[in-house]
Amino acid sequence: MALPGFERYPLTFGPSPVHPLERLGDHLGGARIWAKREDCNCGLAFGGNKIRKLEYIVPDILASGADTLVSIGGYQSNHTRQVAAVGARLGLKVRLVQEHWVDYDVPGYDQVGNILLSRIMGADVRLDPAGFDIGIRRSWQDALDDVSASGGRPYPIPAGASEHTFGGLGFANWAYEVAEQERQLGVFFDTVVVCTVTGSTHAGMVAGFAALEEAGGRPRRVLGIDASATLEQTRAQVDRIARHTASLIGVQRTLRTDEITVLEGWAGDRYGIPVASTIEAIRLAGRLEGMITDPVYEGKSMAGLIDLVTSGRIDRDATVLYAHLGGQPALNAYAGAFGS
Repeated sequence: MALPGFERYPLTFGPSPVHPLERLGDHLGGARIWAKREDCNCGLAFGGNKIRKLEYIVPDILASGADTLVSIGGYQSNHTRQVAAVGARLGLKVRLVQEHWVDYDVPGYDQVGNILLSRIMGADVRLDPAGFDIGIRRSWQDALDDVSASGGRPYPIPAGASEHTFGGLGFANWAYEVAEQERQLGVFFDTVVVCTVTGSTHAGMVAGFAALEEAGGRPRRVLGIDASATLEQTRAQVDRIARHTASLIGVQRTLRTDEITVLEGWAGDRYGIPVASTIEAIRLAGRLEGMITDPVYEGKSMAGLIDLVTSGRIDRDATVLYAHLGGQPALNAYAGAFGS
């Protein structure tokens, strides 16, 4: 399925799988819980949510005549790993700025996991000491300028692909995909839980479900679980991207404030640092479902889901879709967080 009016370059296998998490739901004693698995969505370097975003950006890359993709993230960025994979798939060079976003200085943190995979795929990885920020970075612009000065033709992809004009389209289409899977399965997900940091995954969902509701679909809640520890900046970015994407795909009404929800309580004090609830959530999902989540993103959104269900903030009769966005390669850099 593709959004009408927008070109899509297929990188995924097709609709990402949806399956029930029955043992987790029984354990929590509340809502029925399902997962939609972006970690299983393609054959490119373990997949993930950014692959889905890049499907709608690649046509613009190819039309631009660029020969080098230039992007940015932390040392253990899932996004930059997926940009490296797409660059390899397209036969393009890749320049990655990897900043010191996480104050987690353990041996090998800049050598294993995601960054190792990016190097294996041939990306030109440049480490930078700058700290975390979801905004546009000077180091990224410097990398673009450097590629141009060397005679290359760079294509800029911002962190998480989120501030790209088309950054929200992949997950607007995800909403349409969910609606089709609901028809096939005979189920309706009244609540969607998703991790949010740079914002366009969450924002795209909001825009896509708004379009479906405008076309006569049932309303539902999309609950973003903040993992940025910069809550207000993330909330503002989700709001801005959601409204832009909704306009882009032809939603006629203004998005309601209650459609854009970013919840705090599970990020900890610093981006990228797992807290006790993160580790407990990773262990619980692994032990009950064999489903592996990561310490930076999905472990935190899973902790949010667990607390929202057990506290009753998600009703016992709700049917919940947990968006698993990938990120497991980063686990290799966090082995010490799990003890011996």
